[in-house]
Formats: sequence, structure tokens, C-alpha cells
Amino acid sequence: MSNALAMTIRVIVVAVALWVATLILSDIRVGTEVNPNSTTASTIGTLVVVAIIFGVVNAVLKPIIKVVGCPLYVLTLGLISLVVNALLLWLAGWIAGKVGLPFAVDGFWAAFWGAIIVGVVSFLLHVLIPDRLDQR
Repeated sequence: MSNALAMTIRVIVVAVALWVATLILSDIRVGTEVNPNSTTASTIGTLVVVAIIFGVVNAVLKPIIKVVGCPLYVLTLGLISLVVNALLLWLAGWIAGKVGLPFAVDGFWAAFWGAIIVGVVSFLLHVLIPDRLDQR
């Protein structure tokens, strides 16, 4: 599988996971819930763009946070990663709002539970839809 196809699959999986989070949590909203003039197509586009923003935020900040916060990861046996993931989702929602996308994450706890939902749904979808071939 090419890198472009694998990356596209990852973005779609995260977009679907974000959509599931919006269905479960009332404090994470997309499309018509934020902007009454949104259409289904614009909502799907918003989810894809937010998935890209979330991916870039994770790719840039998460490694830095892991290196700087290594003692906290060890001390909490990795549970701090739940807080870090929540803060990164909250940041992605803030960035999406600043660039005019109809996507909102209202508060830390919405981001916390949303990050857990996104993580679980992404994991399950990646089990069903692998984004790379095994190198055997």
C-alpha cells in the first residue's frame, strides 16, 4: 500500500472516530450543531479537516510532551497520556474554531471522554481496516 493511501485511510478513520464522539458526547459538536447553515457534505469535510488538524497536532506536540514529561509518564504508569490526549483534542478543537470550522470541544471533560472515544473507535477501525500491509 502506498504511503498516500495509508495516510488517507488514517485520516478517514480519525474523522469517523471524531464523528462517533460527536454522536455520543453533547459537548463535542460539528456541522449544524455549531453552524445552522452546514450541509452533510460540509460536515464531512469539516470532520476530515479536523482529523488532519488533530493528526498534525499529535505528530508535532506529542513527541515533545513525551520527552519533556517522561517522568510523569513513568510516575503515573502512563495514565497521564489520557490527560495529554484530552488536551491535544481540546487544542485541535480550538484551532478548528480559530480557522472558522464548525467544530467545537466544550471543556476539558468533553475533550477527555472524546479522546478516549476517538482512541477506542480508531483502534477498532484500524483492526478492521489495516492501513499498511504486514512486512513478512
